[in-house]
Amino acid sequence: MAARSDKPFWEVKTLAEMTQQEWESVCDGCGKCCLHKLQDEYDDAVYYTSVACRLLDCESCQCKDYPNRTQHVPDCVQLSKENVDTLGWMPSTCAYRLLSEGKGLPDWHPLVTGDPKSPINAGMSVQGMCIPEEEAHPDLTRYIVKWPA
Repeated sequence: MAARSDKPFWEVKTLAEMTQQEWESVCDGCGKCCLHKLQDEYDDAVYYTSVACRLLDCESCQCKDYPNRTQHVPDCVQLSKENVDTLGWMPSTCAYRLLSEGKGLPDWHPLVTGDPKSPINAGMSVQGMCIPEEEAHPDLTRYIVKWPA
């Protein structure tokens, strides 16, 4: 068996043990968490839409003002070591969710491939598949989608 230090940090550390730099690098940059979601009032099921938060750049899948996002979008949920286990609406492909559930990173994750564009190349990002909220019809049920798992 390989020594603990021979393995990548995400295989030997829990999310709570990660440094801030390691924590931030776990994000695969898919943009799915920045899409508007709808929750069914009867069964609490969560539905993703193709409508992006106004701060999400739909081509780069990056937040236009990440450090100040909660000032512009007060209901933006800031994922943290404290709340990662409580956010059941996070995409099934989210690296934070996967690691929190004791699973490994997918083979297309940038930490695995070394390529920051690997989620886009693997078709796992929202690049080119979402619209800014300013362009959406107010009835978000028109935009319900099922993203690749």
